[in-house]
Amino acid sequence: MCGIAGFWGPAGQRGMRPAAQAMADAIRHRGPDDSGEWCDESAGVALAFRRLSILDLSPAGHQPMTSASGRYVIVFNGEVYNYAELRSRLPGCRWRGHSDTEAMLAAVEAWGLEAAVRTFVGMFAFALWDKQERELHLVRDRLGIKPLYYGRCGQYLLFGSELRALRAHPAFDAEIDRGAVALLMRHNYVPHPYSIYSGIRKLPPGTILRVKLDRELPEPRPFWSARAVAEAGVASTLPDDPEPALDALHQLLLEATRLRMVADVPLGAFLSGGIDSSTVVALMQAQSSRPVRTFSIGFVEKGYNEAPFAAEVARHLGTDHTELYVTPAEAQAVVPRLPEYFDEPFADSSQIPTFLVSALARKHVTVALSGDGGDELFAGYPRYSLANQIWGTMRHFPAAGRKLAAAGMRTLSADTWNRFFRTADVFLPERIRRRRPGEQIHRFADLLSEESRQAVYRRLLSHWDPPEQVVMGALEPPTVLTDPGRRAELSDFTLQMMFIDLVSYLPDDILTKVDRASMAVSLEARVPLLDHRVVEFAWRLPMSLRIREGKEKWLLRQVLYKYVPARLVDRPKMGFGIPVGEWLRGPLRDWGEALLAPDRLAEEGCLDHETVRRAWNEHLSGTRNWQYLLWDVLMFEAWLERQGARQAPSPEMLHA
Repeated sequence: MCGIAGFWGPAGQRGMRPAAQAMADAIRHRGPDDSGEWCDESAGVALAFRRLSILDLSPAGHQPMTSASGRYVIVFNGEVYNYAELRSRLPGCRWRGHSDTEAMLAAVEAWGLEAAVRTFVGMFAFALWDKQERELHLVRDRLGIKPLYYGRCGQYLLFGSELRALRAHPAFDAEIDRGAVALLMRHNYVPHPYSIYSGIRKLPPGTILRVKLDRELPEPRPFWSARAVAEAGVASTLPDDPEPALDALHQLLLEATRLRMVADVPLGAFLSGGIDSSTVVALMQAQSSRPVRTFSIGFVEKGYNEAPFAAEVARHLGTDHTELYVTPAEAQAVVPRLPEYFDEPFADSSQIPTFLVSALARKHVTVALSGDGGDELFAGYPRYSLANQIWGTMRHFPAAGRKLAAAGMRTLSADTWNRFFRTADVFLPERIRRRRPGEQIHRFADLLSEESRQAVYRRLLSHWDPPEQVVMGALEPPTVLTDPGRRAELSDFTLQMMFIDLVSYLPDDILTKVDRASMAVSLEARVPLLDHRVVEFAWRLPMSLRIREGKEKWLLRQVLYKYVPARLVDRPKMGFGIPVGEWLRGPLRDWGEALLAPDRLAEEGCLDHETVRRAWNEHLSGTRNWQYLLWDVLMFEAWLERQGARQAPSPEMLHA
């Protein structure tokens, strides 16, 4: 796990190495163990690298690395886990070390770039310079586990693992993209291929970008397509026969986990006690000769604490378990540093516990396995059944009648509805009285107004909808959530929702969160469930093996039950959350008030300050719970403050 950066500009330029060093130094946290630069002044290209030593700790693993023939130079972030197999398929090579990087270069020389990349099993983002053809290739792994940004600034093409690397180059000059801000307000993240800056892009997962400096940037071309995998999987669905499907999935997961346990440094795993992380830890322990190191974070707030469940699973499996109970003050202390850790505006509040568990694990290990991906592959999100239930009810009523009913529900404010139900609370179950029924009524009214099941799901996923109500002068760019042309051809609605999450929410929220939180403390996070062979197999499963007997992730649960009794893991999905809403009314109120000051918002001229202040005041008064919408705004404003508004930050600010 490392950080990469570089640029390509006019030939014959001087002073390239200091610029490359500055880009690498900006992402030192991604690789504190070593650094390197490679420059070719005659070509105007520079590659820079920061290393977190995981495999081949010797100097033979140093990057940038040149191929045996001297034709290719690479900087590579990630891990290719099947490097030993690649070496066995490349007889006659004279190996200098045993790093995966060297095996990758040899494969490229032997088979060509695209053919080689198709054989790689792992997570990777790399830049490959071809001296012979004078071409630069940027490549990102199939699922988008590792990040890669790129874009032209003046005469230069800049690229790097994080935006801060690009900002460190003297040529960087990019304005904030209001369309990207609109996307942030809808999603709580900026989805690929967009970034927060105009003209700077995220390389889409599973693609290769081939660059010639004297030409316009082409569109990246796929070497693996989630859409093709989903459509092909559904076209060749497996029989509804649990036993062979269970055996096949079990073996795939054992192999995926085994490969990700290879490291020359201490290794452990995150454990929440849920289905996904418990499965990964169980498979690790089954293949380990010693207790696996596991880590979990606990909270004193009721309803947010999964630590006791994780401890039970750890005791059953016999892991070497470490848990840390975090006080609200300790968790809140992380908040002002989030813009630094995440570098691009990002507003999934589970970023806080993810950072805390990463920091805990890093005290003991350098690599941690994570259970991400299970919900997207095995239909684990409760919103899938919720969307089906809502649309299943709505579609029986005419659209005009639904809109009329929605308008009627909105005639009373959410606070008025809440007061009405409080007066009738003696007749209502406690669980309903506590849920702010007025907000649920207004949200249901929004859903009633939609005219298709796809629009219902879009509404369920959206925060500010439409985001133009809060981002002034914005035109929201198309994404898979808003543009039907970007979706797979799938007849089953649940499969459609899973696909949308697989290509948007997973890479741009979940995997981004894990990457930035773990790399902020120089920890490598690996995700066995997202081995592309597991993904391809999962898309062949009939829905009856995903959801069965009222249980989501049914087949994955059966794998887990081989190791852990159902009673330890069968419980409602809790999520990895924190009580942001309460914090904003209490200890984080002054922080939020400073960021949302009317004069400040008006001077910046990006967000509609009246809309923002209305939501803020309603939240503070308790009349509405706008925690998710406000967290989007607050994370954007905190990022603006960190980066110095629209201007590129100085090196001093980057390293403050």
